[in-house]
Amino acid sequence: MRKIALEEHFSAPGFEKYLDAVVPMFDPAALATIEKLLPEFDDQRIDMMDRCEIDIAILSQTAPGVQGEADSNNAVKTASASNDFLAERISRHSERYRGFACVALQAPTEAAAELERCVNELKFVGVLVNGQTGGEYLDDAKFDVFWERVSALQVPLYLHPGIPYDQSRVFTGRPELKGAIWEWTCDTATHALRLVFGGVFDRFPNVKVILGHMGETLPFSLWRLDSRIAISSFGKAMKKPPSQYIRDHILVTTSGVCANGPLLCSVSELGEDSVMFSTDYPYENAEIAARFIEDAPLNTEQKEKICFRTAESLFKL
Repeated sequence: MRKIALEEHFSAPGFEKYLDAVVPMFDPAALATIEKLLPEFDDQRIDMMDRCEIDIAILSQTAPGVQGEADSNNAVKTASASNDFLAERISRHSERYRGFACVALQAPTEAAAELERCVNELKFVGVLVNGQTGGEYLDDAKFDVFWERVSALQVPLYLHPGIPYDQSRVFTGRPELKGAIWEWTCDTATHALRLVFGGVFDRFPNVKVILGHMGETLPFSLWRLDSRIAISSFGKAMKKPPSQYIRDHILVTTSGVCANGPLLCSVSELGEDSVMFSTDYPYENAEIAARFIEDAPLNTEQKEKICFRTAESLFKL
């Protein structure tokens, strides 16, 4: 079955220094393979897509990306350079690739302008943000100028894990919990909930956000979120239950989770129109991801929506 994949990573020149933050979390041999594949756009990546029947891959700068840059001016320049680099690589395989913009949220007004350039001039189809930026999360009012542009351009924002700003004591002494094993899931799910409780979707009712990794566990927790907020002293200004905001504004991808239980939970809780296929290449095995969705206990119509129809509509492909 044909597919569109949208958590597919690359790395532009000059971004190697940001990857240093994740090096200790990987087995050296596995990391060496990943680092060889990230800057490759031609034979190996296209061959993988052909084997997996992936028609289109929407490419994004790998984490932590420009969110890892401390200097605001450097971040703006680096994001723009990454986007130009990606646009040139896409032009080599314009039928197979699309792009997510890289933006420097260290400077929200400049990030909004760069997103507009990427969508209108480079023909990118959305924007991907790798977690927090300088300890600030996207529910902060300072980012409203950026959300306004996201809304006006009618493109989705992919909220991808990044390096947490600080570490809760619960992770201390247990390196097994760091990174993608668990720490990034907690941070990204919490970031998404900040958007819900911080009123982002009330202020920008047309915005769509995408979460990878089968929704970072949030589909599993919708009932409890509603139950607990109902008796909480917080959240009284919310216009809808948390679950409804999530169903109305958040879509999820299958990236990095090739298991029927989480898939069926996501489809049941969010709806079959809110789940999309992805592989998390090159961090995960794309062929495993493709076989998983093709063998999933869903009917043909559901699989078509997940594999390509929802993405076609969302990204106007």
